[in-house]
Amino acid sequence: MRLHRNLVFTVIDSLQEIFNEKEYADKVVQKALKKDLRWGARDRKFVAETIYEIVRWKRLYNEIAGTKDHYSRENLWKVFAVWAVLRGIDLPDWKYFEETPVRRIKGKFDELQNNRAISQSIPDWMDELCLKELGEKKWTAELKAQNIPASAILRVNTLRATKKQLHDLLSKDDIITKPIKGYPSALELDERKNVFVTQAFKSGMFEMQDASSQLVAEFLDVQPGMRVVDTCAGAGGKTLHIAALMENKGSIIATDIYGGKLVELKKRAKRAGAFNITTKKIESTKTIKKLYNTADRVLIDAPCSGLGVLKRNPDSKWKLQPEFIDNIKAIQSDILERYAKIAKVGGKVVYATCSILPSENQEQVAKFLEKNDNFKLIKDKKILASVSGYDGFYMALLERIS
Repeated sequence: MRLHRNLVFTVIDSLQEIFNEKEYADKVVQKALKKDLRWGARDRKFVAETIYEIVRWKRLYNEIAGTKDHYSRENLWKVFAVWAVLRGIDLPDWKYFEETPVRRIKGKFDELQNNRAISQSIPDWMDELCLKELGEKKWTAELKAQNIPASAILRVNTLRATKKQLHDLLSKDDIITKPIKGYPSALELDERKNVFVTQAFKSGMFEMQDASSQLVAEFLDVQPGMRVVDTCAGAGGKTLHIAALMENKGSIIATDIYGGKLVELKKRAKRAGAFNITTKKIESTKTIKKLYNTADRVLIDAPCSGLGVLKRNPDSKWKLQPEFIDNIKAIQSDILERYAKIAKVGGKVVYATCSILPSENQEQVAKFLEKNDNFKLIKDKKILASVSGYDGFYMALLERIS
């Protein structure tokens, strides 16, 4: 591979924003890809993948480069050089690479493989927490899986198309997809491409949604004609899936504390042809209380640590703090306690997170059931990236029995 100056400078500029200005990697990458309209698909791929890879392996590269977690522009070039050397890329005759110690980089990489937190590039506290909750064998496997970049998965919007129709239409744009066994609405891209410029996307035939995430709406066991409340709807990825499963029959109330996300949900619902969704911003506890005892199905896609989706959001490793996890567990407990009451007798509730920690998942459900004997657990599902190849998730299906 030959390194091109304008592409590498874009990567360095982007890392400056992510590491020093604390910007989110996905937003920075989106901006970077708009920098030069002359770039082809290969150029754009290099920029996006290199940024994400250096963010993903930030701690390991920092240790090898000896930059002491200080990301001056000079140090960013050293980190970039580590990335290039470890990938067998010949460094060009640029001043930034004049003193790059190629042999030392390779030797240091080998030396650090015995330290899991450094070799797999995560903070020590995160390694200790997950080791404690999951055990060494499971956590080691999961950590390696979370360092493999996420696949690009589409969810076919069955209100607009079948899987075959979408596959055939995208193939005309040279976008190759394949079905995934066990995931009824999923198509996996053969390689990452900008699918959002296609007519299929503009016509509402699909959404980008990880395979594990697609299982949540299926788990809720919705039927056409039901009344469903999606309590933490956000921008509506799962809401739209529920609408498709309900064949646009019945009603979905999508609530969230962030009004801006619900505005985005409305736009996506219009494109998807999902007309049975009503949005409701949660202004106070009264908003939820007014919904008590009214729903056949309730989805609680609870806020969480996101430790199941590190492969998709590698910069969250560096933004997440241990106190956040303590706080989010209290919020999860409160939300489950209050929002489950929206289900009427005989109704069902799904509690879901994109975390792999038992303390955020089955332990939360167990504590809830101890205090609420009018609910019972029907089933739960624990998804690990090391087993499925997709995001880590948890979901529990509860039924209100009195």
